[in-house]
Amino acid sequence: MNKAFTKESDSEDDDELALPALPLGTRNYMTPEGYARLRGEFMSLLDEERPKIVEIVSWAAKNGDRSENGDYLYGKKRLREIDRRLRFLTKRLDIAEVADPSLHHGSDQIFFGATVTYANAKGEERTITIKGIDESDSLAGEVSWVSPIARVLLKAREGDELQLMTPGGLEQIEVIEVRYPAPKAPSN
Repeated sequence: MNKAFTKESDSEDDDELALPALPLGTRNYMTPEGYARLRGEFMSLLDEERPKIVEIVSWAAKNGDRSENGDYLYGKKRLREIDRRLRFLTKRLDIAEVADPSLHHGSDQIFFGATVTYANAKGEERTITIKGIDESDSLAGEVSWVSPIARVLLKAREGDELQLMTPGGLEQIEVIEVRYPAPKAPSN
């Protein structure tokens, strides 16, 4: 099929498919570091990458036949991708609520931002950090605060035994340790 007859969607509905699920009526909690990272990505796309691509597209458009101009076609596609990501980041940053986990430093109760070590009935230990939906990285041992394990752990304390529903059935876990980052010293 000729590429001229294919439709590439540029609607905002595409953004909604990329959004991780956020339970209705809840806030989009983020750590200060997670918020800063997303804000940095937003500013980098807006101030650096997008203007470069606009310049390339403008230059390529002046070169004549746009239908066979790779720089022009790729540039337009990349602009759509950047604009889509900017809309996503704008929506997420607008509804973000920054929660500083260091405020709970020294507490043995589990809240957002806690690093928790727990053990299952076999004695196997696992350590996770509860973070925001947009910043959690499972490969780094981070889970979203709306994940099943985080929902079970939230509000529990060191020594509590909890029931976790897993694909393999109900599992008994025990909270071994709860840690929070130390508060940052005020800058002068």
